[in-house]
Amino acid sequence: MLVEGYTDVVSLHQAGIENVVASGGTSLTTDQLRLVRKYTNNLTIIYDGDNAGIKAALRGLDMALEEGLNVKLVLIPDKEDPDSYVNKVGAAQFREFVANNKKDVILFQLEVSLKEAGDDSNKKAQVVNHMAETIAKINKAEDFTKQQDYIKRCAQLLKIEESGLNNLVNKYLRERVTKEENRAQQQAANIPPPPEEIGGFDDDTIGLINRDELHERGLVRCLIEFGLKEWEEGKTVADHIFEEFDDSALMDNKKLVQMMDMYKEWYKAGIEPTQKNFLYHEDPSINSMIITLMDFPYELSANWKEHFEGKIAVREELYREETLSTLIYLKLRKIKRMIEENQSDLEKPHTMEEQMVLLQTHQHLKELEGTLTKLAGTVILR
Repeated sequence: MLVEGYTDVVSLHQAGIENVVASGGTSLTTDQLRLVRKYTNNLTIIYDGDNAGIKAALRGLDMALEEGLNVKLVLIPDKEDPDSYVNKVGAAQFREFVANNKKDVILFQLEVSLKEAGDDSNKKAQVVNHMAETIAKINKAEDFTKQQDYIKRCAQLLKIEESGLNNLVNKYLRERVTKEENRAQQQAANIPPPPEEIGGFDDDTIGLINRDELHERGLVRCLIEFGLKEWEEGKTVADHIFEEFDDSALMDNKKLVQMMDMYKEWYKAGIEPTQKNFLYHEDPSINSMIITLMDFPYELSANWKEHFEGKIAVREELYREETLSTLIYLKLRKIKRMIEENQSDLEKPHTMEEQMVLLQTHQHLKELEGTLTKLAGTVILR
C-alpha cells in the first residue's frame, strides 16, 4: 500500500497494517517504484478522495505501469486521509474498506477523463489518444494478456473499434521503442538529440539505423520468424543460418548477438523457439527488440496486382530468398572488412614473399566479393 505522508504510515503500522510505505509528501519517482517492486508487483495507492488526491494518484500511473506493477487505487471517503480514517473506523474495517473499494487505475482514469470531456468531440479524441498511450506503457512481456484486456474494455467504454485502439496502442509502443533506440545510438555516438524525434518505422527512422544494422536485424528476424521452416530436406532455416554465419563478432549490435545466442541455445536444447519466447522473456530490452524486429517495415504493394498477372508471392513463401539475401549481404560485409584489413597490411613494410602473399590474398578476396555481388545483384562501389 502506498500513501502520501509519514503520519499515514505510522498510524497504519500502529493499527497492525505494516505492508505500507509513503512517498514522503513528494511526487512519486521511478526509483521509489523500483524499490517497491523488489518486494512486490502489487501496488495499492491509497490517497484522499478529493481532486488533489485523485490527480496525485494518476500522476504516478504511467511510471508504475512502465515498471510492470499491478496498480489499484483506493480513495478515502468523507474528506478523510488514511491516518484519520484508520483511527476512526479501526484496523479491521479499514482493511475491509480497502479490499472492497479497489479501483482499476486505468479504467478509473478513463472514467475521470470522459467526465471531463463531456460532449466535446475534440476532447474525446484526446482521451482516446491518451488512453492508447497509457495502455502502451504496459510493456512487460508477461503483461501482454493484460494489455489486450485493457484494449478490449477501454474500446467498449470509448465506443470505438477494438482493432483501431489496438493499432493506436501499437503505434505508441513502436514510437517509444524507436525513440529509446535512437537515443541510445545518439549517446553512443555522442550526438545531441534532434529537436524533434521521429517515431515509427518510417523512411526517416530507417535512415537513423545504419544499413548494416538493418541487415543484422533482418538476419535475426529470419532466424526467429522462419528458423523452424524447411531449408532443404533434413535441414531447417536455423540449421542453414548457423552453418553459414558462425562469426557473431561481425554483428555490431550486441543485443542482436545475444538474441541469436539465445535462439541457438534453445534450439540445441530441443525447444522450438518462436517470437513468443522473446516476447515473454524477463529482460525488457529483449521484449522491446523483438517488437521492433517483427514489425516489418515493408509490405507488398497492392498496386502490383494491377500491373502483373498471376499469383504474387508473399514473404511467407519467399523466406528462403529473404534469408539468402541477408546472409549474402553480411558475408559481403565480412569480405569488405577483410579487404580493408589486408589493404592496411599492404601499406606496411614487408619482405617480398610476405608482400606476394598479401597481394594474392587481396586478389582472392576481390574474387569472392565479385561472386557474392553477382549473387546479391548489387553493385559495390570501390
